[in-house]
Amino acid sequence: MWHCQITAASPPTDCINVNPIPGLRAPFPGTRQRRQRSADFVRRLVAENTVTADQLIQPFFVIDGDEAQPVAAMPGVSRLGIDRLVDAAGQAHELGVPAIVLFPVTRDEAKTDDCAGAWDPEGLAPRAIRALKQAVPSLGVITDIALDPYSPHGHDGLMDEHGYITNDETVDALVRQALCHAEAGADVLGPSDMMDGRVGAIREALEAGEHRNVMIMSYAAKYASSFYGPFKEAVGAAAAFGKSNKKSYQMDPANSDEALHEVAADLQEGADLVMVKPGLPYLDIVRRVKETFAVPTFAYHVSGEYAMTKAASAAGWIDERAVVMESMLSFRRAGCDGVLTYYASDVARWLRDG
Repeated sequence: MWHCQITAASPPTDCINVNPIPGLRAPFPGTRQRRQRSADFVRRLVAENTVTADQLIQPFFVIDGDEAQPVAAMPGVSRLGIDRLVDAAGQAHELGVPAIVLFPVTRDEAKTDDCAGAWDPEGLAPRAIRALKQAVPSLGVITDIALDPYSPHGHDGLMDEHGYITNDETVDALVRQALCHAEAGADVLGPSDMMDGRVGAIREALEAGEHRNVMIMSYAAKYASSFYGPFKEAVGAAAAFGKSNKKSYQMDPANSDEALHEVAADLQEGADLVMVKPGLPYLDIVRRVKETFAVPTFAYHVSGEYAMTKAASAAGWIDERAVVMESMLSFRRAGCDGVLTYYASDVARWLRDG
């Protein structure tokens, strides 16, 4: 006689032969998990998570001019002039990608200590927003709200005479930038600076400025990560930034509870969507955020993650497509509603072509 007691704390392997019969091989439990993996059709039927193009956001780097400048540290990614950006964004949208996020690469002459180029209505970002909304009206346009593209030092805020990135003065500048982008037609604003109080200030300004339907995707838990290196090259900030770091305002990678406080504050201040950045090394944070707040939660599959996958693939060490799709499933399994990834168009194409 065999007796199995199956509970949450006692898996099906806890079976006890209470009346052994000499020479009789012990039977398996009634459920063999491998039956659910035995064929493609059943694996598809019981899959707990899926990836679709609807869950992808494609980042783009935009420049002045009419050219495409390859980013050496990010094979397959280029800085694009506005006309080329519109074409590439349109192609992504045709593949089913619902939204893109813009990162302007500004000329040195547009970089000043007060970062005034960030709210110039004829600046690169507003012109790109208008061109995108005119050409592809149904495409969601998300913009980066931060001052690093406009600062000569490459930091995300205004710097005082002691080299400290100020908070409240930076928030005032971010509000002006946010209003500029909203007036140009941006659908979602992504404050990525990690200044205290910036979400509430931007939300208040949007409400007062008749931009009530403009959403805020807060970079709520953005870590001072070493995975951002290729991005700095892409936006032309690597040289200016030098050996400095952003540890005085971005989060310590050692901290997890702190992320929940940051997310709670941004939601209370009016964020519609929240993001964790970077992605794969911080999926534990994604899971905690999703389980705690049950709000739309996103993650950024950042430049360093992309570059490492590209490099390993180029060396023949991994199957690029398989690894990327597994990575996307990992985001979904952790609780992501969507992923910002430089692979968005590739993934959408792979899903379409089968």
